[in-house]
Amino acid sequence: MKTLAVISRKGGAGKTTLSINLALASHLGGWRTMLADIDPQRSASDVMRARTGPGPTLAEINAGKLFQTRSHAIHDAYDVMLIDTPAAPDSDVAVAVNSADLCVLVCRPTFLDIASVARSAEMVRRLGKAAVIVLSQAPPKRGALEPVAVQKAVEALRFCGLPVAPVGLRSRAIYQQSIAHGRSVGEWDSASPAAQEISRLWDHLAAQLTLDQQARGARAV
Repeated sequence: MKTLAVISRKGGAGKTTLSINLALASHLGGWRTMLADIDPQRSASDVMRARTGPGPTLAEINAGKLFQTRSHAIHDAYDVMLIDTPAAPDSDVAVAVNSADLCVLVCRPTFLDIASVARSAEMVRRLGKAAVIVLSQAPPKRGALEPVAVQKAVEALRFCGLPVAPVGLRSRAIYQQSIAHGRSVGEWDSASPAAQEISRLWDHLAAQLTLDQQARGARAV
């Protein structure tokens, strides 16, 4: 089983929105998926409870139960566990980082978000874990041109010493519209730019996790 921790120590960066969409992308792609919500705000749990159809298994736990829950998931032959982490305390975030095969650091293109990611990157490096930075809530391109704010953010993030994912999430209303109904952007509108973003990002992260495409076999969604 592979474990992915989604991290943002800056509120409002879109961490839970990304966690939900990645968990649903994994589930809909045929992997047996668990979403571990260790954030006391329980936003991911609220979204999953709003879902009417099948979805990832939800583990509504605290950081202290993460190791045991992960062990049970391995025993029960899950393919993927995604962890929606809290912004604080650092000790809880560190537990999630230690449990992860890959950490996803979520960052808006703002000065304070970049500063927060730099601190998270330091923790990830100290704990010897693989990680990638995902830009979130970025303004859309104007034609083929990337907004200056995005260009500057990507340049600044390179100083964190971690790779920046080639696919980021743009600021789009569909992200909030879909999770209000417990659905991914792909389920809400499969032809939308947001659905393409999530699909491409999940493919990139799955490759980083080296998920075995054959391991999922003919599992039904």
